[in-house]
Amino acid sequence: MQRRSLLKLTASAAVAGIALRTPAVAAAGADNGPVKWFVTTAAKPWQRAAAPALAPLTASPLALEAMIALGAPQQTIDGFGGAFSELGWQALSGLRPDRREAALDALFGSGAALTIARTPMGASDFARKWYSYAETPGDFALDRFSIANDRDTLIPYIRAALDVRPSLRVWGSPWSPPTWMKRNGHYAAAPAWPGQPSNGIRPDQLGREGEDMFILEERYLDAYARYFRRYVEAYRDEGIRISAVMPQNEFNSPQPFPSCCWTPKGLSQFLPHLGREMKKVDVDILLGTLERAKPGLIDEVLADPEAGPLVKGVGVQWAGKGALPAIHARHPQLPIWGSEQECGRGTNDWHYARYGWDLMKTYFRAGTTAWHYWNMVLPKKNISTWGWPQNSLIHTDGAGDFRLTHDYWVLRHLSAFVKPGARFIPAPSFVGYENQLAFRNPDGSLVLVVQNALSEPLPMTFGIGKQQLAVTLPADSFSTITIDGALLGAA
Repeated sequence: MQRRSLLKLTASAAVAGIALRTPAVAAAGADNGPVKWFVTTAAKPWQRAAAPALAPLTASPLALEAMIALGAPQQTIDGFGGAFSELGWQALSGLRPDRREAALDALFGSGAALTIARTPMGASDFARKWYSYAETPGDFALDRFSIANDRDTLIPYIRAALDVRPSLRVWGSPWSPPTWMKRNGHYAAAPAWPGQPSNGIRPDQLGREGEDMFILEERYLDAYARYFRRYVEAYRDEGIRISAVMPQNEFNSPQPFPSCCWTPKGLSQFLPHLGREMKKVDVDILLGTLERAKPGLIDEVLADPEAGPLVKGVGVQWAGKGALPAIHARHPQLPIWGSEQECGRGTNDWHYARYGWDLMKTYFRAGTTAWHYWNMVLPKKNISTWGWPQNSLIHTDGAGDFRLTHDYWVLRHLSAFVKPGARFIPAPSFVGYENQLAFRNPDGSLVLVVQNALSEPLPMTFGIGKQQLAVTLPADSFSTITIDGALLGAA
């Protein structure tokens, strides 16, 4: 079986740290071909390679590295995205105007082309400080409800993203309810980490996994559901449509930053109240975010006769990935969103970008329909208000400029090409090669993303229907190969 070697890579039109408005281009005319190839290594992101042509299939599946199963499409993809934060907007605000425009384009425009995004309802761990929209104790009527804090940070951040991508889908989730709605009366549930300033929590205020921290009384449940509706309405008045909400970020985790533990029973009590209010504003309810490898936590809520029918999807992150196969097997029609990439420790290194790829493989192969990175933008001091250094897609330098991180380029290898409405396509290997993902866009085009984790070039041949594609992947690289649907037949 003849294999084609990698043709000479052209000079890069994109370097780490520079946001581009158009993809890097190889030789003249190459961008118009039906097969396109983009390559990223640690040293050279987003190179254009001269792509080989499809050839008739001449080998058995056993002689191929992988088969792209065009005839067995799986879940429909909702999109790729990230999360807004107050510290992220502060970082963007410190850029020169032209560089801020370039950064936003790199995220939502002609770069990563993100189509979906998460925003916190009140303070997240990347807020400037703790706040909620209704901190007046006993304000069941929500007379003092206000989103004034967000007008300085989250709202201009989201508006700036919508200016680049008006169709962006925005969804929200709280890290903590207002403190007076919680049994402990505090925004957090655990003491500050060693070396960090005290968050002021007392020993009698500590939360515990498996216990409800919210006050599960009707007047509190009712007020909190209306709190969600008031949030949706207030944002709509600002020109921002919230398409979906999740009731709680990481509902099992007592944290030193804003957090609140809920049990499945507690969530089942709250969701009918939330459903009543969200119906008034045409907003979907997704269950999550689940951060434990315990599918039974989801099963219990879905089995509740009042709460279960309200759930239109589930958000999963961190250790929740261990529950993915069971959730998908037991509830195959339920959309699953990867709601937060594991956020690293602020190094923004190539090693962690490779780990992010492994996460995406795990999620999509288990039926995930959307994938979210966490911090889209962070400043030079990339540490949360509560003391956790984390990775980001864009890292500002404190002097008005920014760089695009390794995480950015790896995510872009999928997000720039896989469109909402695409179908995940299995790409099995009979010879143990499991480093590829494939998607079929609504226009019929195929997106094949593949990693060569070796320190040497890797020849590979992919079977695609009755055709094959032979390439040699550069050492330690990520490749995206796109094939025009006209070459493949009906989707």
